[in-house]
Amino acid sequence: MKYSFFLTIASFLVSFHLCGQAKYEREFRITKSQFPEQALTWIAEELKDARRVRFYKEIDSARVSYEAKFKKDRLHYSVEFNAQGELEDIELLIEEVDIPREVYQAIENYITGECSRFKIRRLQQQYPMTMERNTEAVIRDAFQNLILPYINYELIVSCRKDTGRVEYEYLFNAEGSFISRRISLPPNYDHILY
Repeated sequence: MKYSFFLTIASFLVSFHLCGQAKYEREFRITKSQFPEQALTWIAEELKDARRVRFYKEIDSARVSYEAKFKKDRLHYSVEFNAQGELEDIELLIEEVDIPREVYQAIENYITGECSRFKIRRLQQQYPMTMERNTEAVIRDAFQNLILPYINYELIVSCRKDTGRVEYEYLFNAEGSFISRRISLPPNYDHILY
């Protein structure tokens, strides 16, 4: 009796943990006036010579965040803030050649162990906010495109498994060590009429 009760509770908790690994987020374009004022002040200097500036509100299954996407110095940036306007991370779209060879090899070896065949759809260098670094330092490091020990690499990977194709979002640290993986949902195409 006790054993079946504990087994039921354990399976219930495991199912919640597995459901929590999916990336349920949707992104909606917003106007500059709807973007948090404090967030705009942090990146105002960087936006002066930026092109194609767009603002987004991202609704996740657990939280709301805001994102500014733009192109500066021929690089694509994505700066993410929480609902209070505090910096969360800065992401920079990169190519395979922008990662040190041994780090990329470690990342590729890990993914090869999980998928029979895969294709990297998107590769980003991420400058997360940490307790040790202040906002100005993270912004400076990101816009100088420095490779530092605290950065992460975020990959969107289309993976072929026995059950079919699955798209994952992987996160690796600066040495190529695995941090996390979650299922990535396809983009929202509700605006397309058939």
